[in-house]
Amino acid sequence: MRKPRDLTLRGRIGSYLILGIFTIFALYPILRVISISLRPGDRLLTKSLAIIPEDATMESYVKLFLDEPFMLWMWNSIVISAIVTIVGVGLAATAGYSFSRYKFAGRNASMLGIITTQMFPVTMLLLPLFIMLIKLKLYDSYIGLIIAYSATALPFTVWQMKGYYDTIPYSLEEAAMIDGAPPFFTFYRIVLPLALPALAITALFSFMTAWSEYLVAAVLLQDTGLFTLPIGLKGFQSSMETAWGLYSAGAVVVSIPVVVLFMFLSRWLISGLTLGSVKG
Repeated sequence: MRKPRDLTLRGRIGSYLILGIFTIFALYPILRVISISLRPGDRLLTKSLAIIPEDATMESYVKLFLDEPFMLWMWNSIVISAIVTIVGVGLAATAGYSFSRYKFAGRNASMLGIITTQMFPVTMLLLPLFIMLIKLKLYDSYIGLIIAYSATALPFTVWQMKGYYDTIPYSLEEAAMIDGAPPFFTFYRIVLPLALPALAITALFSFMTAWSEYLVAAVLLQDTGLFTLPIGLKGFQSSMETAWGLYSAGAVVVSIPVVVLFMFLSRWLISGLTLGSVKG
């Protein structure tokens, strides 16, 4: 008869083995991209399996920052992503609270309309966005792209915040109101601090919506001075050839802000993903 400790040990070994295999699958493409960025002469394929080639060079990174308008693309992406994140967090935090705590005419219809927009792919929204921004004279501008990205991210983030607010006991707010606290003070000082995990999810999702998106930006932007990182990096690929070194170096650099933001928000992410889906 097997002892419980033996079963537990085998279960742990099996779990670590499976996690190790999936980790290798996840890390291998990233390591190959780093390897390609370090190869001279835009070489995509090589006979060597070494992650860092013997003739490794930083030439692609030097060209990326000195010979290409990469810093302009980076600045455009940072500005747009930061504004979209601020707008997304602010609107989702307040709208989600309203849907969670208040009963008003059209509440259910509004919630249904918000979630329905998630059923349609972004490509179906491009034409209406294109026409709307032209009529508003916001086509080919920062503001137009920010509006498009915010409208894309808000349906999910509003529902995420609404679901998390539902898990916060209303009795805490009632106690504050009995002590004479106004509604805004109750929301700002009591509810929002408890909703930090959901706010972290909202911030990360809003940032990622703007940071790595290509299709909407390609349709709504024509001025090369407004190009974001995805559009700029796509320029390294043509019908005849692809600058694999520059493309890979740009991909590595672009991933760094996302990794840094994820690490900064990681302490709140797990609880935000789990508790936010308890009620809806």
